[in-house]
Amino acid sequence: MRKLARCLALLAVFCASILVAPTAAQAAITGQSATDTATTVTYQFAYPGSPAYARTYVDTDRNAATGFAQGGVGADYLLENASLYRHNGGGWSWTLVGPVTYSASGGTARWTVARADLGESATPNDADLVFQVESPLETSAKYTHVYSGGGGGGGSVTYPPTTADIANPERGLYHHTGDCDKNDFSPDTLRGYRTGQHISLVMCVFYLAEFRTGPIGQAALEQLQQQLDTVRAAGLKTILRFAYTTSTDGADASKAQVLAHLDQLKPYLNANSDVIYLVQAGFVGAWGEWYYTQNFGNAGTVTDADWANRKAVVDKLLGVLPSTRMVQLRTPKFKRTMYSTSPVTSGQAYGGSAPARLGHHNDCFLASPDDYGTYENAAVEYPYLEAETRYVAMGGETCNPNPPRSDCPTAKDELSRFHWSYLNTDYHTGVLGSWGSGGCLAEITRSLGYRLALRSGTYPSMAVRGGALPISVTIGNDGYAAPFNPRGLELVLRNTATGAVHRLPLSADPRRWAAGATSTVSQTVTLPASVAAGSYALFLGLPDPLLPSRPEYAIRLANEGTWEAATGLNNLLHTVTVS
Repeated sequence: MRKLARCLALLAVFCASILVAPTAAQAAITGQSATDTATTVTYQFAYPGSPAYARTYVDTDRNAATGFAQGGVGADYLLENASLYRHNGGGWSWTLVGPVTYSASGGTARWTVARADLGESATPNDADLVFQVESPLETSAKYTHVYSGGGGGGGSVTYPPTTADIANPERGLYHHTGDCDKNDFSPDTLRGYRTGQHISLVMCVFYLAEFRTGPIGQAALEQLQQQLDTVRAAGLKTILRFAYTTSTDGADASKAQVLAHLDQLKPYLNANSDVIYLVQAGFVGAWGEWYYTQNFGNAGTVTDADWANRKAVVDKLLGVLPSTRMVQLRTPKFKRTMYSTSPVTSGQAYGGSAPARLGHHNDCFLASPDDYGTYENAAVEYPYLEAETRYVAMGGETCNPNPPRSDCPTAKDELSRFHWSYLNTDYHTGVLGSWGSGGCLAEITRSLGYRLALRSGTYPSMAVRGGALPISVTIGNDGYAAPFNPRGLELVLRNTATGAVHRLPLSADPRRWAAGATSTVSQTVTLPASVAAGSYALFLGLPDPLLPSRPEYAIRLANEGTWEAATGLNNLLHTVTVS
């Protein structure tokens, strides 16, 4: 009876496989890989849902005319869950070979099978594979496994992308909910931004109105520290700006007072640089936007002495802020006047100079032909901004509906051209609403800043303690910009039996992974002699250098079935045997 039930079950699978449309059947299975050692083969793929069965059809002679016909191969063997079957010939007829090592958890199915059980030896060979889950029944396209012959050669993995909205750090939409010096951040509210809305940024405009003629009070400094502590506890980062007034009378502080205030702020900026995304230049004029001001050249009438005073404030801000953080200026003219009319080059980027650390923010994006005075000469400033925002921070907010300029076509073009990394989700609702009705808001939300996704990887199946481990990983950036703050990069090995973790630094700089391009990390790392023999799953980590133990600050790659939220690691869907 058990044999009869088994035959009926397999017959049902066979019949169902005939009825499934190929295009639908290939959609659910991703991350296929096949690797081998001298004595074993390992097959792996990712799947959605909770199927009762996972299968691999193995065509060892690569002859579609022999074996069981499935997905363009002639399967000589079938792996179903933890059992291996050999095809008997003459249609749907299988004999149980025996149990195999099998796991299916976290959306990944994985088998390790003795090569001898598949009629293989250490002689190099190859096989065609078809992967399958049920139910619903989904079948992959044919996948060819080229054996390494046991010499340490490896396998290649391809990684389909995801279109999901991701709460990655240091990019995307941000919330601006009130004056940071008066309105306390709520830990639960901030945490909800990240977990419920996929937003990882919050604006902190900290007003110093009562200190225009004297030192910042201790209570205000403690309020700043409290706000930054709350941001850290919630797993977010802040866009930080200081200002003295919200009035067009421009009642700000003198240059000397601003510089003194920056000396007071220095220890707070340094101690909290881990959660400071960037700092907008601020301090000067109404809202810190440098137009209406009593001390630095009012309403666009700016003398040489005023420019010198403005530059002194920016230089001081750069000096008290850690060198790993950027400062943004309100218009391209400000940077071009005070520093250089030439855009930052690749050679200058991230080198620590003032031009390399000065970016831009546009707080009236698309509001008028010149974005309410953001641009003075678009013919000159557009190419300048397009070139240098490849390497410096760009972001801001909308402030006025202005169709057709503020509609989707121009918005997408300029957000991409000027490499925007962040945008206010709270203002202006009229503009953002038009993007929603125009069908581009979801795309913009996904594309702000970086959007890094694994394309493919090639890895060895074997390595030796104290020996070389060569890897090659190709990553695409589907976002508008590259990351601009320092970012870690590491290959992580985790023992599949003990859970022991080993982190091996990689030398590539994610800030160089340009928008709209692919980058390949090819590096041979050396395994420490202390690594125990065993099987190790490979992961790619992109931790925050200042918050390495906080997984919510690590970069999640935009792929299906690779992210581990608990560890902040991206699963490369490959295993290496260390001896």
